[in-house]
Amino acid sequence: MNIHHIAVICSDYEVSKKFYTEILGLNILREVYREERKSYKLDLAIGDQYVIELFSFPDPPQRPSGPEACGLRHLAFSVQNVQDKREELMQKGLACEDLRVDEFTGKEFFFTQDPDQLPLEFYEL
Repeated sequence: MNIHHIAVICSDYEVSKKFYTEILGLNILREVYREERKSYKLDLAIGDQYVIELFSFPDPPQRPSGPEACGLRHLAFSVQNVQDKREELMQKGLACEDLRVDEFTGKEFFFTQDPDQLPLEFYEL
């Protein structure tokens, strides 16, 4: 079994589209507007394996999204150099937490958030 895709509903489609493509650098595979749902669907590539589906819906309900909230905890990306990625994102204006060290693997990681406060983790390969 493999992961097919990860779906994210955003509150402001243009802001989130810019974040995921320009700040995080994900590539657009397909973008469609579904008139019957008044919803955009943007398929984004992450390397060669996974796809993020970014959705816009009219008036989506709020939900807790802190890394310790019940439900989806966070979305994690693996990177070669976590310190370089943190510096790159901060130079693009993103607030990033301090680096942490995984007590079991010794690998470094940090958290930031997308425009809707979805916690995003960047973890050293």
